Amino acid sequence: MRRNHSEITATQLLRSLRRMGGSIPLHSVRSSQAVIQALLDRELVRVTNTGCGFFLQVTGER
Repeated sequence: MRRNHSEITATQLLRSLRRMGGSIPLHSVRSSQAVIQALLDRELVRVTNTGCGFFLQVTGER
């Protein structure tokens, strides 16, 4: 089965997040909103407001 480009990019973003300790400032993510939304929809990541900014965080291992 072939995956579309956004799924591949979402997988790459998720791997990158895991390599960076599981969290990254949302403003520094260089992926499209569609890619981030795909990960949010699959509940693989969440957006957290730390009071000093928003972070994209891995929710758990799947």
